[in-house]
Amino acid sequence: MKNYISWIIVAIAVIAIICGMVWYSSQPGKFDEFATCIKNSGAEFYGAFWCPHCQEQKAMFGKSAKLLPYVECSTPDGQGQLEVCKTKGVESYPTWLFKNGTKKTGTLSFNDLSSFTGCPVSKL
Repeated sequence: MKNYISWIIVAIAVIAIICGMVWYSSQPGKFDEFATCIKNSGAEFYGAFWCPHCQEQKAMFGKSAKLLPYVECSTPDGQGQLEVCKTKGVESYPTWLFKNGTKKTGTLSFNDLSSFTGCPVSKL
């Protein structure tokens, strides 16, 4: 009987943890509006999965990073560059291309992204 109660408690705990994870992942990210505005501005963010600076740029946005206008440039083996990035003249990562033709490389601050896109930075 004691083992039965222990298993029920463990099952309830596991279900509670799963429900919490589902709830958390469904909540909007802190920078959803800013990331969406950047995307809607016509900006493009080129990077590679293996690039630490690209990961740093995405990490700044937390779970809102999924809304950025990100374009993967690396071939799956990490040894080459995809044609879309060659065509855009991307030579280093991250590279940001803005609608007015401005090209910036490296990890950009929220203030820089705001300046280049006209998107207000909120919730900092």
